[in-house]
Amino acid sequence: MKFLGHVVRFIVSAIVLMIVGFIVPQFDVGGFWSALMLAIVIAVIGWIVEAIFGKRVTPFGRGIVGFIVSAVVIWIAQFIVGGVTVSWLGAILAALVIGIIDLFIPVSSPFEAGRNNGNGNRS
Repeated sequence: MKFLGHVVRFIVSAIVLMIVGFIVPQFDVGGFWSALMLAIVIAVIGWIVEAIFGKRVTPFGRGIVGFIVSAVVIWIAQFIVGGVTVSWLGAILAALVIGIIDLFIPVSSPFEAGRNNGNGNRS
């Protein structure tokens, strides 16, 4: 069930990224597979950022620092995933729209999800 939960999370993230691609100018996701790869790359970069700098500086965090880091992660991810083009303005607007969507459909960070599933406690 743990693996299936991660698969569903990435599929939902890919769908959200495709919706954001339709809404946000200067943010183009080539298709579903590009969006799925983008979701995976964003998660991996987020894990790396969180491991290096801690929870305060993470794309999954709240506040202005999390917002800026999220925009930078989105902008960097375009160089790793083919079929994705993002300008700085597009990355900032995408981070804003994704943050607003996250208010209605909250998804915990992959680090927190792994910790919660591992010990059965929710923080």
